[in-house]
Amino acid sequence: MSTLRIGIVAGEASGDILGSSLMQAIKSKHPDVTFEGVGGPLMIAEGFESHFPMDRLSVMGFVEPLKRLPELLRIRRSLKAHFIASPPDLFIGIDSPDFTLNIELALRQEGILTAHYVSPSVWAWRQGRVKNIAKAVDRMLTLLPFEAEFYHQHNVPVTFVGHPLADKFSIELDQLARQKQAARGTLSLANDDTIVALLPGSRGGEVNMLGQSFIETARWCLHQRADLKFVIPAANEARRAQLEALLEEYGKGLPISLVDGQSQTVMAAADVVLMASGTTTLEALLLKKPMVVAYRLAALTYFIASRLVKSPYFSLPNLLAGEEMVPEVLQHDVRPEMLGPLVLERLHKDAQAQIVERFTEIHKTLKLNASERAADVLLTMIENNQS
Repeated sequence: MSTLRIGIVAGEASGDILGSSLMQAIKSKHPDVTFEGVGGPLMIAEGFESHFPMDRLSVMGFVEPLKRLPELLRIRRSLKAHFIASPPDLFIGIDSPDFTLNIELALRQEGILTAHYVSPSVWAWRQGRVKNIAKAVDRMLTLLPFEAEFYHQHNVPVTFVGHPLADKFSIELDQLARQKQAARGTLSLANDDTIVALLPGSRGGEVNMLGQSFIETARWCLHQRADLKFVIPAANEARRAQLEALLEEYGKGLPISLVDGQSQTVMAAADVVLMASGTTTLEALLLKKPMVVAYRLAALTYFIASRLVKSPYFSLPNLLAGEEMVPEVLQHDVRPEMLGPLVLERLHKDAQAQIVERFTEIHKTLKLNASERAADVLLTMIENNQS
């Protein structure tokens, strides 16, 4: 076997997780391989040579990237110059499209093979970006099937490899039932309790937008069913302080438990989940949990976004199902009298059985051993390019 050299740039923690799993899969199939570029601690533990600390690329929002723009541009120029001067057999950008696609374009123009792992949400908004993606990548690897369909429509080489998160969850309902029981034991909840998980988000802005409404929804639900109990996971110390203040003001006397972290455990223990829109909804789907998804933005942001977004749904379960399996509640509708009835409806056994069946079908479409499939595709690209 010839020695392979693969360049990778991952810009955040989720990319580090994907990158490390991908490296393991590639090494199992082609042990004589080296990796370099930008990666995090998990990738470095696999033997990755990171030319810059990954956390220098991990910026969010609008203001922070602008503050760091000179440094980000310097790092990107350095990476492009390095890989053009010393071409790898393949360059892979993992997520972080605003940073990595520019590198991919420059390298591909120099005849270097490129791939991008994790599609940007080009199918949902700013669809014109697909033209630049087509110029930048020899192949897009997507985690979700509807993403691949979009690229097929625009004649961009693409492979749907499945979602790594789906590989970590069991499809077997008996195992999920045991997981639910174990989660309740961990959280000191009784097996016969009826539990509603409240997940208003992991960021301060999300909790500001949704926290009060979720707590007031708990109060509304208790007026209808006094036997309910509620659990909220706090993502970190700052969120805990924020949620404690909201509970002090709006939730006094309510049977609401606040726990540190353990959002997946909280969802596993629950009978139904009221949650912010985001990737955590995919975890709830994989746990086969009935859910109600809420989304609230600042008025101006919502005004702009509502005119840019092309998708009929905003929650991952509905996007994957291609229909409204999960209630989506937006903006001014995020209030107890709207959310409460939807939560209670999802406690009915018939509704739960339907959700479990449909979510199990979706789980099967996503559970494809993503890292192994991605490795196979990428190594085949290299082999075809070298022949």
